[in-house]
Amino acid sequence: MRERKKQATREALREAALRLAVEHGPDRVRVEDIAEAAGVSPRTYNNYFASREQAIVSAVTADREARIAAAIAARPAGVRLADAVTEAVVEQYTNTGERGHEALLLITTRTALREAFLDTTAGIERPLAAVITDRLDDTETHTARVLAASVATAVRIALEGWLRPTGNADAAGSFEAGGLVVPSGSLPDQLRAALAPLAPAFDAAEQRTQP
Repeated sequence: MRERKKQATREALREAALRLAVEHGPDRVRVEDIAEAAGVSPRTYNNYFASREQAIVSAVTADREARIAAAIAARPAGVRLADAVTEAVVEQYTNTGERGHEALLLITTRTALREAFLDTTAGIERPLAAVITDRLDDTETHTARVLAASVATAVRIALEGWLRPTGNADAAGSFEAGGLVVPSGSLPDQLRAALAPLAPAFDAAEQRTQP
């Protein structure tokens, strides 16, 4: 019951954050406004999100890390692990739904929102490491953690390239500079290209753990 209540509060906060940001613009939304719209106190808000940007971004990234892990776990055992990870990541980063699309449009307009969006990639690591460990049946090494951390980094690199401000060829420094963002190219293609160099490491890990 407690967990269901916490989940309902989190959903109410992120829905209120996105609605207010769409209606008034992200810069005109205060934490107090979001909390009031969700029917909770600002103190309660701070138990769930550290900033308004986190709450807004959560409308598109909510539970994504768990959904990626679940999608990998659902793949048949005979599917190559590198392929299972890649397709799960691509699927969960491109199927955003209508509300997620609204949030993505906002993210392209504000540097702080883009940074918050990119920071969410770190959340992939822990659940991904757990499901990779299960797939490899290997609890004795750090292999799963290293692979999961590499996936999270690759996803961030792909998103940085996709969300690069117009006219700025330097992805590493582009987000501090701000600027208009027009997502470039196909996000699925960028994700696959960023994850492709990890395939040999996944293959090697599978070969080592096969009986």
